[in-house]
Amino acid sequence: TEIDCSEGTEPLEWKLLTTEPVDSLEKAEKVVGWYAKRWGIEVFHRTLKSGCRIEDRQLGNDHRLEACLAIDMVVAWRLFSLMKLGREIPDAPCTVFFEEAEWKALCIYHSKNPEPPETAPTLREAIRMTAKMGGFLGRKGDGEPGTEVLWKGLQKLENIAEFWEILEKMRRA
Repeated sequence: TEIDCSEGTEPLEWKLLTTEPVDSLEKAEKVVGWYAKRWGIEVFHRTLKSGCRIEDRQLGNDHRLEACLAIDMVVAWRLFSLMKLGREIPDAPCTVFFEEAEWKALCIYHSKNPEPPETAPTLREAIRMTAKMGGFLGRKGDGEPGTEVLWKGLQKLENIAEFWEILEKMRRA
C-alpha cells in the first residue's frame, strides 16, 4: 500500500503476482528484491541488443559468438554501470568512472579550450557531455541519457582521448 499519498486521496494498493510461495514477510521482501533487480537485467540485455547490436552479428558458429559475447557483455556492463552511477551519485567527480585522459579530452572537446580544467567535472556533467557526442540533445524535458547515446558517445570519446594523449606526449617532449 502506498505510504506517502496526497492528503484526501486513497492510497494505491500494489499487488505483485509471483509463482513463488510467499508465507512470511522475509520471503515477500526477497521476492520484491528479485523483482526490483529485473529492471537492471532488462537494461543490460537491451544494451547488448541495441547498443552492441549483438543480433546483427553474423558470426557463423558458437565459438565466435561466445567470444563476441564475452567482449560485448563487458561493454554492456560498463554502459549500464555508467548509467546507474550517473543516477545514483550524479554529483560525484567523474573520476569514479572516467580515466584522466578521458575526462580532460572530453572537457577540451566540449569547451573548445585547449587547456583542461584543474578539477574533474561531476559525473552528471561528464555523462551529459559524452551523451551529446552520441546524439543526446539535452533539452529541458529529455531526462537523463540512455545507454544507446552513451555507447555512441563513448566510442567517439575513446578516439578523442587517444588523440589527446598523443598530443600531450608531443607537448611534453
